[in-house]
Amino acid sequence: MRRHGFRRWLPRRYHNEIRDPARELFLFRKRLWLAGWLMLLMFGALLCRFFYLQVIAHQQYQTQAENNRIAVVPVGPSRGMISDRHGAVLAQSFSAYTLELTPSRIGNLDATLTRLGELVEITPRDLRRFRRAMEESRNFDSLPLRTKLSDEEVARFAVHKYRFPGVDIRARLYRQYPFGETASHVLGYIGRLNDRDIERLTGSGNLLNYKGTDHIGKIGIELSYESALHGIVGFDEVEVDALGRAVRSLTRVPPIPGDHLQLTIDMGLQRLAEQALGTANGAVVAIDPNNGEILAMASMPGFDPNLFVEGIDVASWDRLNTSPDKPLLNRSLRGAYPPGSTVKPFLALAALTSGRRTAENAINDAGYFDLSIGAGKVHRFRDQKNSGHGRVDMHKSIVESCDTYYYILASEIDIDDTARFLSQFDFGQKTGIDLEGEAVGVLASRAWKRERFSGPRYREEHRRWYLGDSVSAGIGQGYNSFTPLQLAHATATLANDGVSFRPHLVKRIIDGTTGQAKELPPEEVRRLELKPAHLTTIKKAMIDVNREGTAARIFKGAPYTSAGKTGTAQVFSLRGEKYIESQIKSHLRDHAWFIVYAPAEKPTIAIAVLVENGGFGARAAAPVARALLDYYLTGKRVAPVPPVGADDSGDWEE
Repeated sequence: MRRHGFRRWLPRRYHNEIRDPARELFLFRKRLWLAGWLMLLMFGALLCRFFYLQVIAHQQYQTQAENNRIAVVPVGPSRGMISDRHGAVLAQSFSAYTLELTPSRIGNLDATLTRLGELVEITPRDLRRFRRAMEESRNFDSLPLRTKLSDEEVARFAVHKYRFPGVDIRARLYRQYPFGETASHVLGYIGRLNDRDIERLTGSGNLLNYKGTDHIGKIGIELSYESALHGIVGFDEVEVDALGRAVRSLTRVPPIPGDHLQLTIDMGLQRLAEQALGTANGAVVAIDPNNGEILAMASMPGFDPNLFVEGIDVASWDRLNTSPDKPLLNRSLRGAYPPGSTVKPFLALAALTSGRRTAENAINDAGYFDLSIGAGKVHRFRDQKNSGHGRVDMHKSIVESCDTYYYILASEIDIDDTARFLSQFDFGQKTGIDLEGEAVGVLASRAWKRERFSGPRYREEHRRWYLGDSVSAGIGQGYNSFTPLQLAHATATLANDGVSFRPHLVKRIIDGTTGQAKELPPEEVRRLELKPAHLTTIKKAMIDVNREGTAARIFKGAPYTSAGKTGTAQVFSLRGEKYIESQIKSHLRDHAWFIVYAPAEKPTIAIAVLVENGGFGARAAAPVARALLDYYLTGKRVAPVPPVGADDSGDWEE
């Protein structure tokens, strides 16, 4: 301390002359040692980082580099074709050029749209459809602005393409329905993928298969067989530069086209069914009883599925969606109506099977049935024929459609027994047809009524089954409501002696790549335990319906033998008043029904016809069936198809 203090008092020029070499050497070595270790540590860290990047994370960063260099472009598959049983094309795909924009790559979208309009015609509908596609697209992929460009428009844009970054011409596949509205409810339509579709595809694990695809089946065959029709997506690996421009194609995994479907539908019969219904609202279902094949399935009015392919415009959608005629409703599949007297052959068969009636048991019909409702009061159920039918056995009850016979029968048979028997024909339940959205309808019973009126707004008397409910059900009124498909299916089962086949619309599936066809065999559902003698009784009566009964006028001169049953179903209660069609508003008039199968000796076709508010079944529905049978059994139209309800002369029954 003293020495250092002394040094402090020395002049500055003497400071360097007094040094401590040992200390300075120690400090130098210490600094050198620290610097060396610091350099070794830094080099070690650098080597570790190099090892991590080059060895441990090599694959990851190589993949990222490749992804920056290679773009994977999904290639949508060609959707499968749909044809009828004879090969007529009902739905097909074709390729066309489309003007597409990728909004995320465009700076001023409005300005770009304006400049594009100077080169290619862009309508207000195109703009609305494009804006809607932008709203529905989550990641702003390439979106179509104009579809089906002509070669001249493609060439015009190609010259000016450099002015439009983010705008491209692409080839896309489009769906076409050559027959327009014909069979529209059977075929359905395709539409753009929406959030619900994406959610459903995500849940089923199929979302990746829809990369590069904008459309999906919405209803009908297009929806029910979507997995077969769609195919499997392919992809192209394309090398791109720093600006994302394609340089060259590297590899290609081609898409696998969708399978083709050959339907059981006979397009000639289908078109005739729709023409025969004309402007009337209604439905026709024709089935081959021997295998369950649907030969025709018409619902009128229909719609043009081509409207939905590129996105339906607002005016067309409003017209379809708000029309009181409900053209989007598939009446044959989803419309449930009181069956009217078409249920009588099945009720008669139930009575024979249960032993409650024999074919010879007869009643005396005075034109009404009185039901005691207590306190000395009666409720009178009137027959359609005011004067009555006189002595009526089971045969005559079907031929002349005697209501009183079935009023009495229904009052003597428990409704639950009736429901159990009718359920064997798939009334009040799904038939299992290969179309989504089938309605169940109503097959009334005590349990059904108790469940139907189980809410707090109903009292116990609402839930109780009354004898009057059974009486109404005896003539196909009251709570029961069936679809045209159910009635056609039940008629086919009856025609086939109780052997029931599941109704189906697809006959075979044809591989879209190999062309190999896979037949879909008929599926037998059940064999009803019905006595041949009972079936003979019912069938003879139905044959005489068309020979001398309620449908005799329509089937006069037919070159084949058929078995049918007319039916008329009330839309609202008359409360005991007489039905006078001319005094009732058209939308409140009775529904017209007719069921038939032919040839009666060996049936090959069973038909159910419904005409909404058509009045008597013999007048409005039976002529439609006659026209279809003439065409299907003879190969030609034996008689012209009259407009529904055109013949208003004379007295009609049912």
